[in-house]
Amino acid sequence: MASYGDDYQQLDSSSEEEKSPVVAKNDWIGHCRRNIFALLLMLLFLVSCLVYRMNRAHQVKLDLSVEATRLESHIHKLQWGIGQYQRELVNLQKERLREQNTLEQLKIGVKQAQEAQQEAVRDTPKITLPLTLQANSLPKKMNTVSTGVAATCAMHNCFDHSRCSLTSGFPVYLYDPDEHCVQKSGYDIDEFLKTTLIQILGSNAHIVTDPTQACIFLVVVGEALLVKQQPTAPSHTRDFPIDMQKLYNLPYWGGDGRNHVLLNLARRDLSSRRTNALLQQNTMRAIVVQSAFEMNQFRPGYDLIVPPILGPSGGDVWQECASMVPARRKYLISFQGEMRPRTESQATNPLDDFILEHLTDMSKGPTQDQFELQFQCVPATEQQEADSMSDWTLCGSDSSRKQLLKDSTFALILPPLNGRVASTLMLARLYEALRSGAIPVILGADELRLPYAETLDWRRAALLMPKARITELHFLLRAVQDADLLLLRRQGRLIWERYLSSVQATVDTVIASLRDRLGIPPRPVPPVVAQSVFNSTFIPLKSDPPVGLDTEPEESLGPIEPPYPSPAFRRNYTILRMQSKEAWNDWVDPFYMYPQLPFDPALPSEAKFIGSHAEFRPIGKGIGGAGKEFSEALGGNYPREQFTIVILSYDREHALLGSLRRLYRLPYLYKVVVVWNSPKSPQIKLRWPEIGVPVEVVRGQRNSLNNRFLPLDVIETEAVLSMDDDVQIGQDEIVFGFRVWREHRDRIVGLPGRHHAWDAVSSTWRYNYSCSCELSMVLTGAAFLHKYYMYRYTYHMPPAIRDKVDEYMNCEDIAMNFLVAHITRRPPVKITSRWSFRRRGIKSSLSQRPKHLEDRHKCINFFSQVFGYTPLLNTQYRADSVLFKTHISQDRKKCFKYV
Repeated sequence: MASYGDDYQQLDSSSEEEKSPVVAKNDWIGHCRRNIFALLLMLLFLVSCLVYRMNRAHQVKLDLSVEATRLESHIHKLQWGIGQYQRELVNLQKERLREQNTLEQLKIGVKQAQEAQQEAVRDTPKITLPLTLQANSLPKKMNTVSTGVAATCAMHNCFDHSRCSLTSGFPVYLYDPDEHCVQKSGYDIDEFLKTTLIQILGSNAHIVTDPTQACIFLVVVGEALLVKQQPTAPSHTRDFPIDMQKLYNLPYWGGDGRNHVLLNLARRDLSSRRTNALLQQNTMRAIVVQSAFEMNQFRPGYDLIVPPILGPSGGDVWQECASMVPARRKYLISFQGEMRPRTESQATNPLDDFILEHLTDMSKGPTQDQFELQFQCVPATEQQEADSMSDWTLCGSDSSRKQLLKDSTFALILPPLNGRVASTLMLARLYEALRSGAIPVILGADELRLPYAETLDWRRAALLMPKARITELHFLLRAVQDADLLLLRRQGRLIWERYLSSVQATVDTVIASLRDRLGIPPRPVPPVVAQSVFNSTFIPLKSDPPVGLDTEPEESLGPIEPPYPSPAFRRNYTILRMQSKEAWNDWVDPFYMYPQLPFDPALPSEAKFIGSHAEFRPIGKGIGGAGKEFSEALGGNYPREQFTIVILSYDREHALLGSLRRLYRLPYLYKVVVVWNSPKSPQIKLRWPEIGVPVEVVRGQRNSLNNRFLPLDVIETEAVLSMDDDVQIGQDEIVFGFRVWREHRDRIVGLPGRHHAWDAVSSTWRYNYSCSCELSMVLTGAAFLHKYYMYRYTYHMPPAIRDKVDEYMNCEDIAMNFLVAHITRRPPVKITSRWSFRRRGIKSSLSQRPKHLEDRHKCINFFSQVFGYTPLLNTQYRADSVLFKTHISQDRKKCFKYV
């Protein structure tokens, strides 16, 4: 070991020279290592610092991002708040404008109310329905009168007017035909006629059971039929079936029969002498009503001629009629009859013989016109009774005559012989001609008396010719143009339907004729009594008035007025005297007195300022003006008024309430009537909006679209706006529509237009809802109409049409358009540019059913069959406000901003 150490030491010592550089190298390496280590430590420190700084920077960045997000959110909130405040400021400004307009409207309303109060103080009292003033005693016993005195009877010398005051209502007492039989033994009144008369008269509004109140006393004397031949009775008893002594012994005859009406209606034996059962009898001061009269027997203006009863007791009769078109039919003129019985003693008239010869030659002459003129029955008619009167008898059966008349443009009616002014057979021909649409050509009309001639203008339904013009007959018939043919045919059908068609029509017409003769107003038409859906103790919940309506804040549509119902029954005593002919011949409705009519006359312009200014509100007090003055007054040609909105609804509360809210503060609105068609009542928790006028919710009689047009007693204005519950229309459109309606009171005025289109392939009508330059209907889902048409729709329109509406649950709007066009012969008036409803997303709408359109096609064609023609008329006219699209100065306003 030592040696090794030595060796080692020797080595070290031997290389000492080399030892110094090695040490230096090792020192340098160590130094480098230390430096490197220090550098590494420093680098690690720097990296750690960098990581720390980076983490710190990232944290700062995150903090800044959060803070930026917070600040941005705060900024957005501030901006939203500023926008909300701006919107609230705009709404407040609009509300301020609305309130200013409301204040101005209220001021105008106050001024108008003060003016109305002054008018009520200084003007005459308003006429309303009169208190009934009736007699209270039986007719006094008077001396009998002779036949000579009876022959000179007229209303001024044989009728006791003291029992029939103007306000009496025309009470009629009916003698019971069974209890007070005036027929001779072996005779009795036709059972059908007697039963039907008792039933119909029993429900007539004029009938009273207390004879002390009666104006007239009605005695049914015929038709008297021979039910049992008396073996010992002379043959002439068949001619006079009335026992005059029984007649004189009636308990209220009063000795002379004044104010008694003897009703002798023919039905079965049209050629019998019994149709003139009172011939050569002293009827004293009684009025005779029958179909056959001798010239020296009839007392003009006193007795009354009625046609025979050839129709049913009542009800729909449209199926008996033929279509009115085409205007010209197969035969130009027709006649079928035979003079029977012919007797040797029957005097011949050369003129009558010439007439028959000329008619025969005319039918065989060289002309393209076809005639069907037969003066002998082929085959021969059955043998008539021995007591038949000589007259032109009817040939064939009722069905064969009806078919011939349906093929005839004109129907010839020859007068009876032997100085008769009317005969039952002649009037039967008139009845059948009008029923089938053959225009009557009455030869010798100047010698005759036609039914109800005091009130009916027969020149509008028939050609009346003297016998002397027989040679000009063909020329005259050829000269009648198609428009006149259809006008004559339409008027004839109206007369037949309303006055001749049934027992009901005849009885009503007889009573109305006698009442009209006395100048007594008819009974008021009965309204439909509304029944609220809420019981008397329930108080519906109310919501706050709506805000933020879509009306323009700076646009004033009219003043806010106190409720003002339309004055009713003001023309009780004048309309009958001044427009009786119109009531009988144009409106064909003299049976009722209506609160108002759409045909009431307008005053001359200056009358609104001189003497008759009450209730008129001229624009600018007569000076006129633009939008400001226009919004302060209704103007126009009629006194101030308001309107009622009728909304038909079925279990759609949300849509209904939305429609009601939009009516808040609507000018000129009097009331809203909601007709609730659903069997379920509205929800109890439903909150009904306060809109400034009463909202009455009434229950429909049943679920029927006809309920839309019920003349409810709660509708107290002439103007009615019919609305669907899911239709949105602006207040400006409503007010504009009301103003337009005031100038077209007899028409339907509304927004959505439709038209009927002709399908040449099927030769039928089609309902068309597409946009067109012509229209013929305005849908009643948003339309104004007069309440008068609601009465006519409910009471007078053929029931078959209302039944069809119920069957399809559709078409009530088409039916109303048909009715108004039929009465007025005028088209509706469309307002604004809107063509269809703006629905509010209601899914359960009837118009969305698959068969809706097809049903409407069928309705138009069926209604045309019922009316006998299509009364709808086309129009290319639309109403916009006067200054619409007119450039005016900046300081003036238009009538309406958008319409």
